[in-house]
Order: sequence, then structure tokens, then C-alpha cells
Amino acid sequence: MSDEAFQITALIIYFLVMIGIGVYAYTKTSDHEGYMLAGRQLPPWTAALSAGASDMSGWLMMGLPGAIYAAGLIEAWIAIGLTIGAYLNWTFVAPRLRAYTEVAQNSITVPSFFENRLHDGSRSLRVASGGIVLVFFTFYVSSMMVAGGEFFRLAFGTSYTNGMLIVVAVTLGYTMIGGFLGASLTDVVQGTMMMAALIVIPIAAVITIGGWGETTDAIREVSPDHLSLLSGTSLTAATVVSIISALAWGLGYFGQPHIIVRFMAMRDAGSAKSARRIGMSWMIISLVGAVACGLIGVAFFELTENSLDNPELVVLAMGEALLHPLIAGFVFAAVLAAIMSTVSSQLIVCSSAFVEDLFKVFRPDAGPRTLLNLGRLCVLAVAVIATVLAINPSGTILELVAFAWAGFGASFGPAVLLCLYWRRLTNWGALAGMVSGAVTVFLWSSYGPEISGVALYEIVPGFIVNTVVAVVVSLMSQPVDAAVEREFDAAVDLAAAKQVAAQ
Repeated sequence: MSDEAFQITALIIYFLVMIGIGVYAYTKTSDHEGYMLAGRQLPPWTAALSAGASDMSGWLMMGLPGAIYAAGLIEAWIAIGLTIGAYLNWTFVAPRLRAYTEVAQNSITVPSFFENRLHDGSRSLRVASGGIVLVFFTFYVSSMMVAGGEFFRLAFGTSYTNGMLIVVAVTLGYTMIGGFLGASLTDVVQGTMMMAALIVIPIAAVITIGGWGETTDAIREVSPDHLSLLSGTSLTAATVVSIISALAWGLGYFGQPHIIVRFMAMRDAGSAKSARRIGMSWMIISLVGAVACGLIGVAFFELTENSLDNPELVVLAMGEALLHPLIAGFVFAAVLAAIMSTVSSQLIVCSSAFVEDLFKVFRPDAGPRTLLNLGRLCVLAVAVIATVLAINPSGTILELVAFAWAGFGASFGPAVLLCLYWRRLTNWGALAGMVSGAVTVFLWSSYGPEISGVALYEIVPGFIVNTVVAVVVSLMSQPVDAAVEREFDAAVDLAAAKQVAAQ
């Protein structure tokens, strides 16, 4: 049996397991809320691993190790920013959002939470935020499909289009039939595979090289700056801007619908503490493993006198060189899992945005079965549109992801935080801030000033503008009514009580 046959066998096993989980989730899904939010019954470990796996995408397995391999630890600032942002998100957003969505008329989507929390009778806030979700995520899903096509092209020599269609078919299969529960359960398997691969490969590489001392010596011989977070550069204004921009990725967590919807699906607010411990442990281990793969790859390919044409293939190449072909095939599957877990989560959020936040606004009398079937059709429609866009991508994967991440972070992040922690926020303040944040991201990405050729990541000005506008407009609006005040206090008390009970 050839090496490629072993690897394809591993991928087939992985695909069958994903479809099997989707079928299982289908048998457990009987209504629209179950399809969109798994009946709010996700245990902490499922919520934690699902949030992590749907967040990291192919960046964890390809982008980050490749960047570290090419440039050194200077590229690790994004990982540091994401770790800080994820911890703050689990600590300050997760418990209170879970409690507040329950108090605010059992909200099951982020846009519906905004409307219910702020008692927006005009429906404009819900429609606007639902539209933002649908547009940004269609392009986000498309970027992940681009990554899937590139994976198959680089790993197996297939055509880009055929590889992309394989990813679309399998992901669409288990997502359409399994809904949110199917996406979450497959995320658990995929997240476990990703973490296992990022533990095994660097350890195997260090053993092959001869130890950690030999590894670091070899890295320094190739590039003395690779082990420095500043890469040997002086702390210039451009360097400071680059570091701030990298750390600012952490701001995006507060506004990512496909991540914070996992908080809404937990059993109760008290689950957040356990989920945070599990999720952060997974994230730190995985990020350290990804960074280690990139660094150790420098030494491995130098000492074994092998060449690596594409840095983003460092994990795949080391796995193929160090492990049995069948195990290497599961490493390939882990890379694919990173991509597919994000696609499935984003398809579900797109579906919920269309059904809950757009369709139901105009057809509030639609029955549960109609909504369930429409949700599945929307998953199919978004996947088809994203596939068409991915045939001829207009930018690199990182560029597309970075822009969408900034768009959601700057549009929804301040709104989520202010909804949870400032009782004076009004619907018009939230809407004005959301629109101004999104517009700022668009304008800054095209016309933002540069310092020595380095532009500040657009999420920073977008987040600031959104917050300022939301606060100013809210203070200029009519004071919130007594019902909003009572709900705010009830949500705070519920979150606190559940967290105390969970201790």
C-alpha cells in the first residue's frame, strides 16, 4: 500500500466520521431552535472545544506555523493577542451573555439579542445586524473554501476546484442535516485532532533532531532573530504599530457571531467557568504547538537538508516525513478539520441570520417546520454563493479573513460589551455605533495612513469609533425605560447566581 493510499484512507475515515456525526445530530434535531442553537444544552466541554475549533480555522495549522517558519517569533504577537482576547471573552462576555439572552425573550441569535435587549420596536437594529452577518460571513465562508481548495492542491496535487468542491460537499452534508448540534459535535472531534497533531509533530521532530538544545542551536544558525519577539529590530514607531495591530486581533473576539453564539448555547451561565478552563487550555496548547512547529521546522529542514518551498506546508511536510503514512494522513485530516470546523459554524450563523433576523421579521407567523426547512435551504444557498466567489478569489486567505474579522469585531464588539455592561445604551446608539464601526473598517482598510509603510489594523479605529458614537448617541437619546432597567438587573443577578452555584 503506497503512502498516498494510506493518507487517502485516513481522509476517507475522517469524512465518514463527520457525516456520521451529522446523521446522529439530525436524529436529535426536531425544531428550529434545536437546529440553530441545539436547544441550549451544550455541556461545557462541547461549548469550549466548539468555540475554539470554529475560531482557529486553517490559520492555526497552516498560516501561523508558516509565518513563524518564515519570519520567527515576531509573528507570534497575533497569537498572544488572540489568547488575551479569548480569555477576556470567556470571562466577561460568556456568563452574562448566556444569562441575558435567556432574560431577553430567549434570544437565539446575536441580532435578536440586540433587538430584545434594547427593546427596538423599529426592527432596524435586527435587520441591519442580520444583514451584516449574512454579507460578511458569505465572504468569510468563501475564504475558508479557498483554503480547502489550496489544501488539496498542495497536499495531493489535485486541481484547486476539485479540492474545494470536496470540502464543500462534505461540510455541507453534515451541516445541512445536523444543524448547530452537528457542527458543534464535529468541532469537538476536529479540535481534538488539531491539538493532537500540534503536540505530536514538534515532539517527534525534536527527538529526531537530537534534543531541544540541538534544535535551538540549529535555529540560531539559520536565523539568530527567529527566537526573538522583536526579531532583532529596534523599537521604532512602525514596529510598535505592527505589534499593536497584531495584539488588536484579540478585540475581534467580542463581536464574532460564530464564537459568541456558543456562549448562548451553553446549558446555563454557570457553565462558562468550566468551559473557559477547557477552552483556554485547548487554545494555549494548540497555539504553542503551532508556534513550535514553525520554529522547529526551521531546524528540522536545515539539519535533514530537505527544502520547503511553501512555509505554510511545514506541519504537513514534517508530519509526512516523521510519521507513519496512515498517521500522517490523519495529520492532513487535522489541517482539513481546522478549515471545515470554521465553515460549518459560519454556515449555521448565516442561516440563523437569514431565518431569524430577516425572514421572521416579515413572516412572524411561519411555523417551526417551515423555519427548519428554510434554515437548511439557506445553508445550501450560502454555500453555493460562497463557492462561486471562491472560484476566482479576489485576495489572499489571510487578507479576506483579517478584513471579515475586523468587520465583525468593530461592528458588533462594542455593541455586545455595552449591552452587557452599560444599562444606558439605547437602540439608536447601538445602531449608529454599529454602522459607524463598519464604515470605518471599510474606509481605513483602503485609505488609512501608514507609518513607515505599516498601517494600523482597521479593527482598532473601527472599535474606537463605534464605542464613542454609541455612547454619545445613547446619551443624546431618550433615557431607557423601566422594563429595560429591570431586565438588565435580572440578567446581572441571574449570571451572578449561576456562577456562584457552579463554584
